[in-house]
Amino acid sequence: MGSRPLLFFFFFLVFTLVCCRIESQNVDLSVYYETLCPYCADFIVNDLVKVFDKGLISIVNLRLVPWGNAFINSDGSFACQHGPDECMLNEIDACTIDNYPDVNRHFRFIHCVERLTLENKLNEWGNCFDTSGLGKEPIDCYRMGYGQVLEQKYAAETGQLNPPHKFVPWVVVNNQPIQDDYKNFVSHVCEAYKGTLTPEACRSLSLTSDSLAKAYSSSPVCYPGERKNLTSSTP
Repeated sequence: MGSRPLLFFFFFLVFTLVCCRIESQNVDLSVYYETLCPYCADFIVNDLVKVFDKGLISIVNLRLVPWGNAFINSDGSFACQHGPDECMLNEIDACTIDNYPDVNRHFRFIHCVERLTLENKLNEWGNCFDTSGLGKEPIDCYRMGYGQVLEQKYAAETGQLNPPHKFVPWVVVNNQPIQDDYKNFVSHVCEAYKGTLTPEACRSLSLTSDSLAKAYSSSPVCYPGERKNLTSSTP
């Protein structure tokens, strides 16, 4: 009888070590974006969503950072590339990520908002909480001002990127920016993965330098200073 707890502890320790090793081999994929950049929206809706296909998410630590080309004024207020609505939605995204840290959950909401951006139905973004199966705690977070606290952290992180970001979406794989080849992120992730549990998404790719170079031509981006007129929306 006395040996059973020891045996259980041994198997628990082995399981923990194996899980930690697998997690440490995952590829870090960070996406620096702003909510109303049409190219960020297109990337999130039509490309980044592929991270959930064919088991790719099993080898990826995905982080979404909603700040982009915004900056902080001398009085502490935020100035966003596409106006106050973008600042508001950046904060809503930040609050959603904070309230629902499981990437599978907050990505559904962010994907919904960006899809509405592409469809010019931004005034319907509040419906995305129901669509994605989330509560509306992020709105309370925004109204209480905590979204600004979160955004200040994202601003600092974005400002400390090395090399500095030049545009959005700015996609970083294991601390290496992939520049305007961001639509080809799956190939970059698969090439960066050094583990043994290769998902189907990677097995179906030809990871030659030639395929990486030719898979996509340069993709459009939002440079700092550019503006787009979009439908206004409030929480």
